[in-house]
Amino acid sequence: MKRIRIAFFSIMILFSIVLSLIPLQAQGGGTGKLVYYIPVEQEVERGLLAFLERSIDTAMEEGADHIVFEINTPGGFVDAAGNIATLIRNTPIPTTAYVLDRALSAGAYIALNADRIVMKPGSTMGSASVIDGSGSAADDKAQSAWHAELREAALLNDRDPIYALAMADPNIDIPEAPKGKILTLTPSEALDVGYAETIASSREELLEFLGLENAQEREMEITFAEQIARFVTNPIIIPILLSLGSMGLVLELYSPGFGIPGIMGLSALFLFFFGHHVAGFAGMETFILFGVGIVLLLIEIFVPGFGIFGIIGIGSIIGSMVLASYDTSIIIFSILLAAVLTIVMSILFFKYVGYRGPIKRMILTDSTKTEEGYVSNENRLDIIGKTGETLTVLRPSGSAVIDDERLDVVSEGGYIGQGKIIKVVATAGSRIVVREVLEPTKIEEK
Repeated sequence: MKRIRIAFFSIMILFSIVLSLIPLQAQGGGTGKLVYYIPVEQEVERGLLAFLERSIDTAMEEGADHIVFEINTPGGFVDAAGNIATLIRNTPIPTTAYVLDRALSAGAYIALNADRIVMKPGSTMGSASVIDGSGSAADDKAQSAWHAELREAALLNDRDPIYALAMADPNIDIPEAPKGKILTLTPSEALDVGYAETIASSREELLEFLGLENAQEREMEITFAEQIARFVTNPIIIPILLSLGSMGLVLELYSPGFGIPGIMGLSALFLFFFGHHVAGFAGMETFILFGVGIVLLLIEIFVPGFGIFGIIGIGSIIGSMVLASYDTSIIIFSILLAAVLTIVMSILFFKYVGYRGPIKRMILTDSTKTEEGYVSNENRLDIIGKTGETLTVLRPSGSAVIDDERLDVVSEGGYIGQGKIIKVVATAGSRIVVREVLEPTKIEEK
């Protein structure tokens, strides 16, 4: 059963790698000029940036005459949106942002950086206020920088920046969005204020507006690997993956054989590195560094040492994660969160489950108990009741001769002078308790 699980896990990894190498492109018919459709969907994050980079490179290699970004996104992360906007601005091929449904927040900013904006009936664009991780409005510094980005994006194609600012600043008072409200434009409103060149209900109408009616159409589709990358590079998913990975591997130490916890832990870490590799953040050096760290930890577990291999191994693993990440602050937070959760889980398992699996090799559980015949000192039961003579004053400890053997003794608490006759009344390990014999008696002979 163990071999079947390992074989199944290996096959799934190989299958995912093979699928990741298959680009899913749908080609349309037509002759003449070439138009590429690139979807900008779901949340704006670093994984989307990697997909757009590949798509634009492909369009340029194929000699595309026009790129259409089909936008339907609720927004996302400001840093990713900024990089995507720079990518679009630097594209030498003419570009059009075609808003299919929503171009909100970061999506609106991306649309503003295209050469043209075309909206589909029923779509919306705007609502670009900046919020922090807790859902509250960002600080003034972040707000000011974002407003400057929106203003420059609007001016890039001679659009009135007041409407771009109204999408992010509720203090701006314009007829389309009175003071206190964030601007969100409908297609007709965007057309009126110059934030859309036309309204098109289909690709055919869009191509007619662009003068590309007979153009050959090609559509870029995200690959399986890029879907993984978009998922695992999300700042919310990263700490979850690292926590699952670390807890899964630690749980495996408590489980006999190789089972579900180990598969869960390895899968989570594999997804983290594979996704960041596909997104272009992690090179092969990160995989090598991570592998070296795992090997060093295994050496520390199964070979007696002084902890050096373990420390270097943990450092290598953490270093590989930092190198693979695009944001140091996010990865450090994720690592700390994973460490805290793993430590708490380990304490609970120590307490309620005990030592099982490979961890038994790391921890000494045997103990030397008196019931099993182990004693820290010899208990002199053979001299109890025997008499002797003090060699020194007992206050209350001193020396005495008992059975011609000099021993360290202690009185029951009182003072006993030198040369007095004493009797052993108790022993406890190396402790010999004596009492003075008040009536002269003859010392027992051996």
